Amino acid sequence: MASGMAMAGWVLLVAGILLRSPVLRDRVAGFWIPLALTTLYAAIILVHWTSVAEGGFGSLSAVAALFSSEWILLAGWVHLLAFDLLIGGWIARDAATRAVPRWALLPVLPAACLLGPAGFLLWIMIRTSAPSATRRRPGPTSMPVAAR
Repeated sequence: MASGMAMAGWVLLVAGILLRSPVLRDRVAGFWIPLALTTLYAAIILVHWTSVAEGGFGSLSAVAALFSSEWILLAGWVHLLAFDLLIGGWIARDAATRAVPRWALLPVLPAACLLGPAGFLLWIMIRTSAPSATRRRPGPTSMPVAAR
């Protein structure tokens, strides 16, 4: 369910970019779907966190012990899905605001989808080297307000 929802988010994000639709790009793929994934993550953590007997974040072996619980492993997966899509949405909004050509996102969005932080790093490198990165269109690059 979570993977399908995230994949739908990525498809809608790309559609929003190609169709120049801020509603698809910013609200649906960049806000509502990540919010749904985040809600699922929070629900899993609230219900199952206390059932984990061992593990933590102090060392790699503690994290491995924490993820020995299938529910906490699922929460970790949903966490990755939500944040990778959030980063992808932010990158798409930032590109639109900076008037960076849509084709420049071709290598970035798959990297953000599959490799999260590496896609973010790639975007930062592209946006600082793109000639249009200095021209900013009016509009926010922060999280969109749902009521807009």
